[in-house]
Parts: sequence; C-alpha cells; structure tokens
Amino acid sequence: MSTPSTALPFPTAASTIQGAGSAADITARMDRLPVTRSAWILVLLISLGGFFEIYDLVFTGYIAPGMVKSGLLSTTTAHFFGSQGIGAFIAATFAGLFVGTFFLGFLPDRYGRRAIFTVSLLWYSVGSAIMACQTSSEGLLLWRFLTGIGVGIEIVTIDSYITEIVPQHMRGRAMALNQAAMFMAAPSAAILSWWLVPLSPYGIDGWRWVVAIGSVGAVLVWFVRRSVPESPRWLAQKGRFGEAEAAMQRIEARAQADSGKPLPVPQPVEEEIREARASYRELWQQPYRSRFLMLVVFNFFQAIAFYGFANWVPTLLIAQGITVTKSLLYSFIIAFASPIGPMLVMTVADKIQRKWLIVGAAGAVVVFGIAFSQMRDPLPLTVLGILISLCGSMISVNYHAYQTELFPTRIRCLAVGIVYSSSRAGAMLSGFLIAFFLRDFGVTGVFAGITCAMLAVMSSIGFFGPRTNGIRLEELSR
Repeated sequence: MSTPSTALPFPTAASTIQGAGSAADITARMDRLPVTRSAWILVLLISLGGFFEIYDLVFTGYIAPGMVKSGLLSTTTAHFFGSQGIGAFIAATFAGLFVGTFFLGFLPDRYGRRAIFTVSLLWYSVGSAIMACQTSSEGLLLWRFLTGIGVGIEIVTIDSYITEIVPQHMRGRAMALNQAAMFMAAPSAAILSWWLVPLSPYGIDGWRWVVAIGSVGAVLVWFVRRSVPESPRWLAQKGRFGEAEAAMQRIEARAQADSGKPLPVPQPVEEEIREARASYRELWQQPYRSRFLMLVVFNFFQAIAFYGFANWVPTLLIAQGITVTKSLLYSFIIAFASPIGPMLVMTVADKIQRKWLIVGAAGAVVVFGIAFSQMRDPLPLTVLGILISLCGSMISVNYHAYQTELFPTRIRCLAVGIVYSSSRAGAMLSGFLIAFFLRDFGVTGVFAGITCAMLAVMSSIGFFGPRTNGIRLEELSR
C-alpha cells in the first residue's frame, strides 16, 4: 500500500470543521466516502484474522466426539460442573474469552486497534499449537482457557475497527461481509473434522490435526494483515493528528482512485469529547448506562442459545439416532449456512433497522428449534439445522454491528469488551446447561432451554434497543 506524495484535492471545508486530522474532521471525511472496492478489500483484510477466531470457536463442537473417543473427555458427567466432560471443555473456552473481553478489552482503546489484534492473533496461534499437544484433560482445559483469552481480545478489536473504518451508510454491509468471511470458518472446521476426527493420521488423533491446522493458518494471515492501517478515528481521538491525517489521506486516495471522480464535500460534525484514557465510570452515565445494561442481558442469553446449538450440533444429531460419522457429515452441511446468513443480510443490512432483524431472526430460531427437537429422520434434521444456523448467523451479523455503534470511540472497545464478557459467561454456562438438559430431558429439553433464552433476547433488544441505521457514530454517542 503506497502513500501518495501529495495531499488529495478534497474540499477545504474538510479542514475548517476542527482542523485537518482532528476527530471531527476525520469523522466528516470518513462518512462522506463512497462505497468502493478498496473499502471492501480493507474490511476483508481485517476479517481474515477473525476467520481463525471463529474457526477456533466453531471446532469446539466438531472435535468433541474425537476427544471423547480418545478418552480425554466424556459426553456428560455425573455432576453438573464435572471437569471431565465436553461441558468443561466448552466452559474453559468461554472462561478464557470472558477474561480476554472483560479484563483486557480496554487494550485496543489504549494501544490501538491494529497493534492489539496482531498480538492477539499470534497469542491464539501459540496457544492452539500447545493445546493440540496435550495428553491430559487438565492440560487440555488449561491451554483451552489461555487460548480463549487471545481470541476474546481479537473479536472485540475487529468489531470496533470495522465500525470506525467505513462510512456510516456502509456499516451494516461492512459487518455483514466481515461476518461472512469469518463464518467461512464454520464449514472449513466442519469438513476438516468430518475428514480427520474419525482417523489418526501418522498415529496422531484427528482432532489434534484440526486444532493444529488453525494454528498454522493464523500465523500466515498475520503477514497479510501487516498492511492494514490504524483507525484514523482512534488516532485523532488520541490527539495523534498528524498520523490520523496521513492515514485518512491514504484511504481517501484509494477511494478517489476507485470512484474516478472527486469525493463529495464533507458535512460538518460535532467534535467528540477527547479523553486521555477510557473510563469504566463513563459506562454508568446516560445514555450509555441503559444501553450497557441492555446489551449485558442480550449478550448473556444470546450466547446460551447460539452456542447451545452451534457447539452441540454433532452431539445433538447423535442423540437423535445419527451415527458419529454421519453426524459430522450433516454438521458440515449445516455449517455452510453460517456464511450464507451474512451474505443475505448484506442485501438489507442498511435498509432495515438492525434491532428488528435481530428480533425476527431470534423468533425464527425458536420455531425451527422446536421442530428440530421432534424430528428423527436425517433430511428434516439437516434442513432445520441449516435454518437454525442461518438465523443464528443473521443475529450475529446484526448485533456485532449494533453494539459497537452505541458507544463513542474513546470507550468503544472497553464497553464492547465488557458486554461481550457477559456473552462469554453465558456461553460458558451453556456447556453445562446443555449437558444437563440433554442428560435429563433429551433434545426436547435442550430446545426448551434455547427457546427461553431467545425470548429474553427478543425482549431486551425489542423493548430497550435504540435505532442506529444511517446515524453517525458521534450522533449516537450524544
């Protein structure tokens, strides 16, 4: 990516809002940009790293039968919080994610989006490689927990970065592309698991190969992402106006080259408050307090519902009478719905309010989930599984964009990290809850629990969530 030798001929009005490179100037110039090829490439580059984070989350359910077969874990345990079962492995994953999002979510606000997601990606790669070598359930759970910390920071950073790096009229579609690219990891993890988990290539358990492949791939993507620039909004918010101006000019140069015509005149925008550090205290001031509490409730229950299905698809299919090998094959087919959902959302993401897309998709999960619990034949089970996965990914696309819009740049990663942590707590609990429901009430009980969680999701967003589509981030922050 080359830097132009001269400044762009954008209108001088851009510099009179608060001065070139200031936060208000950057916002005005960013939001007037057209949707161009270079903008989509930038979103895609940021998303490539997230691919392996989703790969890591998704393979949890697919490799579980392999870990049970190898004797490291069991499907269910005698005690609710048993440490030898699949539920404990899922819990360790999300315990690490909780620590990463709750305690370390402030790092991108302090040190920058680009620096932190690069470090966290390498953290994930090293942790996964070591986890693949563990031979005891204790070692497996420990390294699963440590790897989850890096994954937690990464996802928070990606969401905030994409929200800041694209114009307001593109935010929904940009997040949809991001999620589509990231969720391509779902069928990738599924097909690798279907192929490798039943086998032991070179005498090594197949599930270990699935984990190791993700570790190596993440290192390769790190080299690609070195070309991604820092967020101009973040630089300006930190008072690094020269760097913000240089980054903004590079983005404008590419946009103008792609469009082949002068960029539109920036519209004045109110300057966002600049503070040296993000403050937890600010989250308890309006308008952020009500948004913060609403998102904490939403994240907790959506995670129970989403991961209650996604991490247990092969096991639920087995419980419905499908063999291990065929359950992995059907899970692979179901997983293909994950990237399709975001692609469908791209057609309506900036036209229909995100809050209503979330509510509608959650209601559909309830209907399809109840039907899934009553089926025994492979074909209807697979079709309903695809529909549930499709709706789940649609929820994911919209809430990832939605919650980053509700907080200002200075505390965006901090706020998103904390509300994300409630989803990690919910997902951590989901492993034990689903194991309990499956053991005592079967698949019908599992989806009764998922239904209750989705009703809480619909109520929290439907009644208390503000509208965000087409509104500047700075206006939403006032």
